[in-house]
Amino acid sequence: MTEKIPASVFIICKNEAANIGRALESVKMFDDIVLVDSGSTDETLEIARRYPCRRYFQAWLGYARQKQVALELCRHEWALNIDADEELSPELGAEITAFLKAPGNHAGLSTAIRESFSGALTHPRTHQNRHIRFLRRDRGRYNNSDVHEGIVLDGPAARAKHPILHYGESSIAVKVAKNNAYSTLRAEERRRKGRKPSVAKLVVIFPVMFLKSYFIRRACLNGWRGFVVAMINAFYAFLKEAKLFEQGTRNIAPATAKPALPDPAPQALD
Repeated sequence: MTEKIPASVFIICKNEAANIGRALESVKMFDDIVLVDSGSTDETLEIARRYPCRRYFQAWLGYARQKQVALELCRHEWALNIDADEELSPELGAEITAFLKAPGNHAGLSTAIRESFSGALTHPRTHQNRHIRFLRRDRGRYNNSDVHEGIVLDGPAARAKHPILHYGESSIAVKVAKNNAYSTLRAEERRRKGRKPSVAKLVVIFPVMFLKSYFIRRACLNGWRGFVVAMINAFYAFLKEAKLFEQGTRNIAPATAKPALPDPAPQALD
């Protein structure tokens, strides 16, 4: 019997029947797996029951708070986060095992995210965003961002050589829908922080971000998919600025802080 990796994994999900099996299969060598569902109506939880994971229900709190709840349910000192539409590469699993034997003073491990778009993984030399995904629980926590949540570490992070694989953008329609929703959240977040829209930025943001995505981040290595991704990424940047203008024309007052209420406790599922 293969010895389990002495660390936890935590995953948040809702209606991820198409992906959750792949995600759980890729981390089944970990000793403790926590799945926090926010109300799936498809077969997500039925598929999850095939794997040795602890399942909970938590009404949706936003990305950062939802992941913080899942992190706090973990049992081990070290914990790994992957999304339900991601997969831990075998090489990264082996790298984490080696890292745990001698973590030194590191509070976490940053990993690259290798994207898949429209059925194909990106070229290995395409720019890959890096995020803290493996952390020591007493030295890390989630920020309070509405979207693109991240972990704040109390200490340095080592850099992993191998990636997490992301399959969340299975088609152009899916990517466009995500960017539409995320751009709204980002514009609202910027407005609350007092950011003002800029005419100059509105005019130049699309071509600048297309060139950055296609050439500097090397989307050009991915054929027609790379061209499409660069165009959509540029439009996402444009949408964030345009929606900031739109909110200003509606004379929406900046949101005032509300008293923080305790989050409801997650409910264990069978």
